[in-house]
Amino acid sequence: MKRGKREPIEILCPKCRYTEIIYLPAEDLPRCPQCKAQMSISELLDEGKSY
Repeated sequence: MKRGKREPIEILCPKCRYTEIIYLPAEDLPRCPQCKAQMSISELLDEGKSY
């Protein structure tokens, strides 16, 4: 699969469970705006979902 330059990912705060979608490449993962903890990658959003 060919990857694009800007890929959406979902990031998650491990403390308060705040989620946000950012686009890679990013310099580094941001801090949570609510509790200031380092956020981590929750899911790569590179394909559509079917329910």
